[in-house]
Amino acid sequence: MYENIVVAFDSTPFSHAALLEAANWVKAHGGKVSLVHAVLFNEEEFGNAPEQLEKRFELGRKACSQAKEMVKSEFGVEVDALVSQGEPTDVITDTAREKHADLIAMGTYGRKGFKRLLMGSVTSGVIVSSPCDVLVVKKPCDECTGEYESILLPYDGSEFSKKALDRACELSKVDGAKVTVLYVIPRYEEMIGFLRTDSIKKSILQEAMKITQEAKDLASRSGVKVETRIEEGQAADKIIETAKSLNSDLIAMGSYGWQGMNRAIMGSTVERVIIHASCPILVVR
Repeated sequence: MYENIVVAFDSTPFSHAALLEAANWVKAHGGKVSLVHAVLFNEEEFGNAPEQLEKRFELGRKACSQAKEMVKSEFGVEVDALVSQGEPTDVITDTAREKHADLIAMGTYGRKGFKRLLMGSVTSGVIVSSPCDVLVVKKPCDECTGEYESILLPYDGSEFSKKALDRACELSKVDGAKVTVLYVIPRYEEMIGFLRTDSIKKSILQEAMKITQEAKDLASRSGVKVETRIEEGQAADKIIETAKSLNSDLIAMGSYGWQGMNRAIMGSTVERVIIHASCPILVVR
């Protein structure tokens, strides 16, 4: 299903993990891998030392060359590499478009707390601008296998989450992964200040069951049997908690799902999950 993978590579452990995940996938399922390394050069900052630009290119070419040799030696997979000057977000997404990539694999520093990935972060910038799915790898290199056994799919009935469900079903058919569909009931009284009556609670639960049943029906049409869970609380927190309790090795999400009072460009839920989850996150376009 993923035949043309672009890996954002900067020689950090995070990008090495993304490369290993992509290489494992291609070795098992076929396809090709292309590395892209962005050279960010601030002409105003380094105007008096233009030689720094070429040094950065040399470092980038060396890092990519070593990575290519490693992948060839360990996986038997040929890798292309491109070193290009520019803003990393632009270089990565432009390369994906030019190569007609169907997946971008990248790492992230996974910052904690109230600092957000939104605006200024390469990871969030790529997710917002990417022409294809984005796999954010958040695990040590020695755990990268390119295969998934347990996929958690946050689902809210939106078109974005339906696309993510389709992709999760495809992955399930490729690797036999178990797919769990999660619907999170918001705590409306915290959002708009009313206390729920029993009848309101019943109505909300019925709606949740209707939405998860819809997901089961859609998956069944694809030939995949999924399990469902309904939780109540803050969406991102429940997604992270559920992934941990199920020992999920992948969270698949729509890029603009969970629209609501918190939504901001990429979607606050996607953003929070990327920051705090410990397993890879597949953001589906």
